Amino acid sequence: MNRIESAFDHGKAFIAFITCGDPDYATTAAAVRAAVDAGADLIELGIPFSDPTAEGPVIQSANVRALSGGATTDGIFELAKSLRKDVTVPMVFMTYANVVYSYGIERFCDQCVDAGIDGMILPDVPFEEKEEFAPACRARGLSFISLIAPTSEDRIAMIAKEAEGFLYVVSSLGVTGVRGEITTDIGAMVKLVRENTSVPCAVGFGISTPEQAAKMAGLSDGAIVGSAIVRIIGEYGRDAAPRVYEYVKSMKDALR
Repeated sequence: MNRIESAFDHGKAFIAFITCGDPDYATTAAAVRAAVDAGADLIELGIPFSDPTAEGPVIQSANVRALSGGATTDGIFELAKSLRKDVTVPMVFMTYANVVYSYGIERFCDQCVDAGIDGMILPDVPFEEKEEFAPACRARGLSFISLIAPTSEDRIAMIAKEAEGFLYVVSSLGVTGVRGEITTDIGAMVKLVRENTSVPCAVGFGISTPEQAAKMAGLSDGAIVGSAIVRIIGEYGRDAAPRVYEYVKSMKDALR
């Protein structure tokens, strides 16, 4: 069993996204450890990018703060490596194709392995173009995690058949961010996924309350939360870790 699969082997998974380097590496490390201590089953580490097209204002602002503070891809690899000394849950990178491409795809994947990273999510790479990145991941045992959106419709079965690690089910159209209500028919999307793969699927984009998390995890194998956590870090800065712990615990408790 790879580490990503293990996140889903004891009930519904809670997946936490944190932007690396916002406002500094020490804060990121503290927030990651707080989230894991509170019950997070998998961590998505965001590598900041200057033009994060899938992100709403909360994560965009975190990207700006991180880059302004001197965050670099090499620095984030070192951060991941130091986290891996005591963090045992799976960790994946979420970033943009340009970050990986400009670093060098093979070199980036080698560094992922060296840092103990289990996979990557590139939200701006369509399924049809994943072969530019997926073979390098596959050769190193990294999962190239695909997303399915409400507009994927006819493509859901095709994407599911080739899924690795877990499938990221995008709950709503548009960019990331807290939403008052999620109206997409997630159940129908998940049904189609389950007809075509045994790889677990988790729902993200817009989840911020324990009630939403419980509802989305009830329809799938887990819930992904980013903006609500990043907002806490944006508000409390270097003092955010205890608040992150409280928030993640409330979400994980709702999934239990």
